[in-house]
Amino acid sequence: MKSKKIYLVRHGQTDYNLKGIVQGSGIDASINATGRKQADQFFDSYKNVSFDKVYTSALQRSMQSVNKFIELGIPHKISTGLNEINWGTREGKVIIPGEDVYFQSVITAWQLGNTSLEMEGGESPEEVKERQKPDLQEITDSDDDTILICMHGRAMRIFLCHILDYPLSRMDEFEHHNLCLYLIKYENGIFNIEQANNTDHLEQGS
Repeated sequence: MKSKKIYLVRHGQTDYNLKGIVQGSGIDASINATGRKQADQFFDSYKNVSFDKVYTSALQRSMQSVNKFIELGIPHKISTGLNEINWGTREGKVIIPGEDVYFQSVITAWQLGNTSLEMEGGESPEEVKERQKPDLQEITDSDDDTILICMHGRAMRIFLCHILDYPLSRMDEFEHHNLCLYLIKYENGIFNIEQANNTDHLEQGS
């Protein structure tokens, strides 16, 4: 079996990120000036990688963050399966740690293993995992050797748990920064993380 390299990145900064406002799949925000700079820095650092395919969510912040790769003519798949989790009634609201008791109670329940619990009006981590499965299957079955995926914070955490066969209760172990990189090797049916939350490229030219 041929090995694959997967470059998994989170989208660049949006004004919602800057202000601490929950986005989720229901808010289709654009990246801001900082996010565009981050996208440029990532492109400058990895433009010589021969990507076979680019996967993004259907949200514009994901596509904008890797648009320069798409403009090179690399095949691009847009998938709603890679969208951020739906945060339900908390989307569009500022969440201050310790102040939103309900929000924190759901996060705590997830950490304790109740990952089928949905945020009010939203999705559960288990539901997100299920909708990611077709894209993950396509990626592992394909002949593509080098793949770029741009996703979202919580969705990335779920994806990483899924590929490593971790329980979703461990998803908060995966730290992430806007336009961070997780470099993943897939070989003999096994995924291994070679780089985690790498932001070295964001220091280039800053």
